[in-house]
Amino acid sequence: MPLVIYNTLSREKETFKPLRQEEVKVYYCGPTPYNYAHIGNLRAYLFEDFVIRTLKFLWYKAKTVMNITDIDDKTIRDSQKNGKELKAFTEYYTEAFLDDLTKLNIKHADTIAPISTLITDMGKIIQWLLDKGFAYLADDGSIYYRVEKFKKYGKLAHLDMSGMISNVRVNNDEYEKDQVADFALWKAYSSEHDGPNSWTIEVIIENEKKTIIGRPGWHIECSACNYRFFWEQIDIHMGWIDNLFPHHQNEVAQTEAFTGKQFSKYWMHWGHLLVDNKKMAKSAGNFYTLREIIEKENNFSETLVCRGFRLMALQNQYRENFNFTFDRLHAAINTIKWLDEMIKRLGRYKSQFTPTEEIRNNHGKLKFHEISREFRDNQQYFMQDFIEKVEDDFDTNCAMTSVFEYQTYINSWIDEQSFSLEESKSIIDLLRSWNEIIAIIDFDLLEILQEVPKEIEALWVARTEAKIQKNWAEADAIREELTKLGWKMIDEADGKWRVEKI
Repeated sequence: MPLVIYNTLSREKETFKPLRQEEVKVYYCGPTPYNYAHIGNLRAYLFEDFVIRTLKFLWYKAKTVMNITDIDDKTIRDSQKNGKELKAFTEYYTEAFLDDLTKLNIKHADTIAPISTLITDMGKIIQWLLDKGFAYLADDGSIYYRVEKFKKYGKLAHLDMSGMISNVRVNNDEYEKDQVADFALWKAYSSEHDGPNSWTIEVIIENEKKTIIGRPGWHIECSACNYRFFWEQIDIHMGWIDNLFPHHQNEVAQTEAFTGKQFSKYWMHWGHLLVDNKKMAKSAGNFYTLREIIEKENNFSETLVCRGFRLMALQNQYRENFNFTFDRLHAAINTIKWLDEMIKRLGRYKSQFTPTEEIRNNHGKLKFHEISREFRDNQQYFMQDFIEKVEDDFDTNCAMTSVFEYQTYINSWIDEQSFSLEESKSIIDLLRSWNEIIAIIDFDLLEILQEVPKEIEALWVARTEAKIQKNWAEADAIREELTKLGWKMIDEADGKWRVEKI
């Protein structure tokens, strides 16, 4: 089955056919670094990460670019409110954002470009749009895009233009979804709003060279970023559904007017994030950053909380709304713990094999090198099932059902002592390949097989004896003592017990 993608442009699933096989160009809108990213922001970057990881898993050579919107109404407003220089202010929150990505095991884009470094590129595009009549200098000193000149305006967002409110122009980066208006490519400088922050472009209008002081509009920034690093066309453009209009629609209008070619072949958009089925808002008391969730869930390690949040994202279809609840997070954390326990069991099982010892299964067959036909068929089934699901519009939710089915299979075969050494290695290899996409499995746990100290072993033996004698009070007291010393007892499927470092 080939990879299929739901394309917002056509509103249909389409077979993915890249512009060039040797390089798939993927662009996604980066953050506006005026505060810490909230979990709705991070949900979007998680799904973008799944898409990029899946492309690479399927052997596409994906090249990724992400912008940083460091010049914006919000960054300028809040930097001044905090008495900070704009560059230092945005760099601080950019680093915080990248740190959150790392915590969630989200791969950084190949190229990360602050839009403040792309002013020259914006000037080139604006000049061309002026020359061809797609842009004009208004009385307020700003340069606007002439929407009526672009005949395909509204096609991406599927706008019913007859039902839209028509305004002459709009200077705000974000505006009402039912408005069609000429939008600002370059905003004239305002001492009231911009303070010490200004940039310049030089343009020629009616054979007269003009220096325009101000700052870029939001939409031109992404067009300039793509122009700098990808040139005329890209394969996939990703983003939040609320950016479809006006932001992405305006990107299409200015980019395609500039290049004369289709901007992006495929558009992918994510649904909203809700908290307890309500819109997330500070006024509602349900607004969270990743840092706040980690602090709130301090009974768990930071790594476990982040892996749990990543699993929640995997178990949600990207085009649907994502409903975050702490109960769901706790369930995801427990699922991660079960996966960890399976990996530990695999490590212990694999460690029993030594070249000097013949290990036989329940049927008396040598298990050191043997790979059975049944095992090969099972491996092929699980791999094919997983691939078919991720190829169906990056359906990580269904793909995770394959992972959990495989987990049950592994545990049951370990209970039966049915795997050979080579089969154990093959299982680990398959899990590693899947983890290139899901990135929630901790393979370091395969090697956690330390020696048990003598005093801990003595307590272990004593508690085992107490349980055999059904002296539950004594067994509980020893368990508490083991916990204080940083160890726990675990029941095995065969009725035996073992101890493990907490």
